[in-house]
Amino acid sequence: MSYWSWDPSLSIGIDDIDDQHRRILDYINELGEARAEKSKEKVTQVLEGLVDYTATHFQFEEDLMEKSGYYLSDAHKRVHRSFIAMINRYIERHHAGEDITRKLMSDLQVWLVSHIKKDDLDYAPLVKKHLKRNRPWIQRSLKRLFGKYKD
Repeated sequence: MSYWSWDPSLSIGIDDIDDQHRRILDYINELGEARAEKSKEKVTQVLEGLVDYTATHFQFEEDLMEKSGYYLSDAHKRVHRSFIAMINRYIERHHAGEDITRKLMSDLQVWLVSHIKKDDLDYAPLVKKHLKRNRPWIQRSLKRLFGKYKD
């Protein structure tokens, strides 16, 4: 049983970004599975995957905002950095032996919903216009950051 299911209201209308957000949601569910199994090792693996994937997602998103000329790009990047700092604090607590999973799952859900519905929806119209004109760029970026090429 999943902790959280994708809600269509979280879509910003950019398939590549929505797919990445769904993957972050999957990591949250995997964290719940690791918690249920009481596996500290699995929690560690999920946290490492989450940090790596999220950093790549943030880079992709930031590149899109910059290429699109989004005027709040710097502020958005600061929000991303604060998220990474939050996750790193949880990782430190986890390595110290604390069970952080329940609180982290809740914080991740709240953060992701808020970030998508406020910050990401704000840049979406400008990025959509940019993507219509520059589809080859997104294909190269997906390959560079995620190792996949999408038509």
